[in-house]
Amino acid sequence: QVQLVESGGGLVQTGGSLRLSCSASRSISSFNSMGWYRQAPGKQREMVATITSCGVTYYADSVEDRFTISTDNVKNAVFLQMTSLKPEETALYYCNARENLYFTYRDNWGQGIQVTVSS
Repeated sequence: QVQLVESGGGLVQTGGSLRLSCSASRSISSFNSMGWYRQAPGKQREMVATITSCGVTYYADSVEDRFTISTDNVKNAVFLQMTSLKPEETALYYCNARENLYFTYRDNWGQGIQVTVSS
């Protein structure tokens, strides 16, 4: 098991920027991937960005070119730099760590952090 603690959320105006951080309780190099997901009220949780242990990144189409995911293996942390934020991106943002198990995988989640973009 791993504990994931998010920080850096808050209130920002449309077009503003925020940097989310997620600190893991153990080495993130042991995980297949780290990522950020979000869930808006009344909607399903969706992938925002992920980064594999090899450094390959994936982004939702809606955030491509505006968000950047990165990791710090020394600090066991993953970050999400968000720019040009839009009101519809108001949501709870969750940190994810995916680890491979025998023939399956396990998703570990943080408690979530609120991001509110005012119009």
